[in-house]
Amino acid sequence: MKSKATSLDIAYKAGVSQSTVSRALRNSPLVNEETRNKIQQLAKELNYKVDKNASNLRSQQTGTLALLLFEDPTSDESMINPFFLSILGCITRAAAKSGYDLLVSFQQLSEDWHADYEDASKADGIILLGYGDYVDYEAKLTQLNEQGTHFVRYGTIVEGQPGSSFGCDNFEGGYVITKHLIDKGFKHFAFLGDSSEHSPEFRDRYLGHCKALTDHGLDIIAENQVHAISTEDSGWDAAMKLVRNNARIDAVFGASDMIAVGALRAFQKVGMKVPEDLAIVGFDDIPVSHLTTPQLTTMQQNTKLAGEMLVEALIKKIHKIDVDSALIPAKLIVRQSCGGVN
Repeated sequence: MKSKATSLDIAYKAGVSQSTVSRALRNSPLVNEETRNKIQQLAKELNYKVDKNASNLRSQQTGTLALLLFEDPTSDESMINPFFLSILGCITRAAAKSGYDLLVSFQQLSEDWHADYEDASKADGIILLGYGDYVDYEAKLTQLNEQGTHFVRYGTIVEGQPGSSFGCDNFEGGYVITKHLIDKGFKHFAFLGDSSEHSPEFRDRYLGHCKALTDHGLDIIAENQVHAISTEDSGWDAAMKLVRNNARIDAVFGASDMIAVGALRAFQKVGMKVPEDLAIVGFDDIPVSHLTTPQLTTMQQNTKLAGEMLVEALIKKIHKIDVDSALIPAKLIVRQSCGGVN
């Protein structure tokens, strides 16, 4: 009877150590891509199967990553920001491709929330999506950092922040979409969203928006920046405030698609036509953005690349490799809500 192939057999054929084989079969970034591919091909030819339980016992790792979502206000019972649903799928695929299971749950913001995951050996590291009020949340990130927990987060890069972040270049995105509107002839702008340090993503979008206005000689009207969180209801309320104030506007920038959709419906409710009376744009390119009438012009975040970068960075951290934070460019998606394509 033919004996079952072992990792030693693969190591001999590949001319590497058994530990290198083990790492390569786990898609460890410690092994270069050429060697990984060679080892994985040999494993396939020899019909070698990794005993995951034994491997985990030897490495004292679970082979699992934890993806923790923040509970956001929503119009349904999901309590998940719609944008994070798309990035969740991308992270799931990237984790599976790297040989990791994914544990998905909500963040528990107790004093010892980290203990439920890596410290309790449920996961080797944590991916964080969403944060609520960043000023309050920063202390939790500091706690994770001091614990030595392996974690990465999706979000803007804040100077001096704990840990590593990967997220959209919100400043550039805010600039690009505002410049697009200016190039189409719009001159009187409103911005709907939080522009404070409590919401750094929205703040960067607002600062990029303001830079585009000043670069093109247009005024920034303070009262036309209306606070809103990322829900349709909040977008509706912010738009209605502009209506009540008789704001002189011909273009509205919603800091998220959810805000922009709520604003669109509010303006339509009071008889304003989009884009004939005013343009409306959003940010994120969630599915609802092309289901509105008119369809919403927006900035598309690259969720596929984000998912891959988050997983790769976390695996590197698990293997004690330093990781730098990085911004990902957004892409302008032009639809009918600002008059369509030039």
